[in-house]
Amino acid sequence: MSTSEPIRVPAETLRRFTAALFAAEGVPEASAARIAECLVLADLRGVATHGVFRVATYLKRLRLGLFEPNPAIVVERVAPAMAAIDGGNGFGMIVATRAMDAAVAIARECGIGMAAVRRSTHFGMAACYPMQAIAAGMIGIVWTNASPALPPWGGRAPFFGTSPMACGVPAGEEEPFLLDMAMTVLARGNVFVAKSRGERIPEGLALDAEGRPTTDPDAVLAGGSMLAFGGVKGASLSFLMDILGGVLTGAAFAGRVGNPHKDFDRPQGTGHLLLAIDPARLMPIETFRARMDHLIREVKRQPCAAGVDEILIPGEREARRMRENLRAGIALGPELVAALRAEAEKTGVAAPF
Repeated sequence: MSTSEPIRVPAETLRRFTAALFAAEGVPEASAARIAECLVLADLRGVATHGVFRVATYLKRLRLGLFEPNPAIVVERVAPAMAAIDGGNGFGMIVATRAMDAAVAIARECGIGMAAVRRSTHFGMAACYPMQAIAAGMIGIVWTNASPALPPWGGRAPFFGTSPMACGVPAGEEEPFLLDMAMTVLARGNVFVAKSRGERIPEGLALDAEGRPTTDPDAVLAGGSMLAFGGVKGASLSFLMDILGGVLTGAAFAGRVGNPHKDFDRPQGTGHLLLAIDPARLMPIETFRARMDHLIREVKRQPCAAGVDEILIPGEREARRMRENLRAGIALGPELVAALRAEAEKTGVAAPF
């Protein structure tokens, strides 16, 4: 086999290996398992920018003391339907998982539950946390802020984050509605992936430091910025994400969230806002699921536009990728394989590929 060809690794093999890397660096086994679960879930769903591609950066931050391997997460019930959470500078996956657990528990009592998180870090694929709510039979919504990546509308310098939001809604027999989107046309992780592969990015997605359009990932990462989707609409939503994820939660905001890939001198200070809604408070859950199935089927039954073979609901394409990758294994390119093997050598963990 050519060294330029990807290899396919079973998801469970990759999960165990990834968990072992973090555990070898002092992360408790249960936390290491959850971090690995979130990363591999992203790869399974085809969101490679938030998958095991992130392992080397996370481990570097951990070794520098910028992630607390076993954080003292503090959950304070500040109102009947609201919790304030200090993430203790832990891994974002662990902090956000705890926060959604709290939001779901509150929603079981009150019908709706909100968790406002400060002192967290990059939490990976945002869809992980609405998926928790879906598993509990609830609607889950997640907002987060992020390190500077795009300018305010009319500006040229990075200020607001890509700041994804995600929403998950359970259905019955149909796939759940699962929306996960950043405020940029292209996820910033794709710029790092393009750089690592020596590739360009598509036109119309980013600016260089002078505010000029560029396809060079190095120019974007050297003081350039991503562009918001939908022009002023996406830029305004990114503004809102900094309010909800930063101002409201007590986290870093206004351009002060640390970049996980280059700010190796300070914690990130990321903030998240998580919401769980119990539809069973409004109608029997079976009725809600049936109504969701009806809506989804009616959407998919609509006539297709020219050149379109099938209407898909948000999250359906990723669910299909997940089924295929569970069957065939997750494809890892040679650069990523080499990076993971290097981390295995540093930690003394045997690489299974």
